[in-house]
Amino acid sequence: MSITFPNIAAVLFDLDGTLIDSAPDLGTAADQMRVARGLPSLPLDVYRPMAGAGARGMLGVAFGITPEAPDYDVLREEFFANYSACMTQRTYAFDGVHQLIEAIGARGLRWGVVTNKSARFTEPLTEAMPLFSTAEAIVSGDTTPFAKPHPAPLLEAARRMALAPAQCLYVGDDERDVVAGLAAGMGTVAATYGYLGVKADTKAWGAHAEINTPLDLLKLLADA
Repeated sequence: MSITFPNIAAVLFDLDGTLIDSAPDLGTAADQMRVARGLPSLPLDVYRPMAGAGARGMLGVAFGITPEAPDYDVLREEFFANYSACMTQRTYAFDGVHQLIEAIGARGLRWGVVTNKSARFTEPLTEAMPLFSTAEAIVSGDTTPFAKPHPAPLLEAARRMALAPAQCLYVGDDERDVVAGLAAGMGTVAATYGYLGVKADTKAWGAHAEINTPLDLLKLLADA
């Protein structure tokens, strides 16, 4: 890693696939729909690569459908109901995340979350996990009129923390995270341990840096 970010005041993170592994609950919500229709259950490993795409990704795996399908909206609402009922049962922070957040605080840095997950899920999930008690801003996919890759959610997080965008670093496991971060004028870090999908080329995203584990981020903050 040849780059460090010495002049930042806060680290902003994507949620699913960056801080937490929600794939078990997302996959379960979709797989319940398959089983209810007499289809065989699929293993979590089949769902995991598409967990970052939310309902679209899970329903695509479970039923091979896209949002253009006539019954997609109905299936999506069923998926949402299933997920609401189980979203805190198997979701956990990735190894090293708790230590990372503690270390960020120990360095005098602030932190927050910017996710495309709807507030109806983000709020109860983050409230249920003690990890997020020190987050100073939690911005959901429907907090602003635009979701990532638009920079608006990131700019809103900076506004809530009374920081200039250039004082923030954004970490995410999807190309849209990097696109949004760059457009917002923030430093960007690609988390390669997340839900990268099957064709992801993180080198092509244009992030300022990459990390292979959560604690790798501390090396980029060495001079902070």
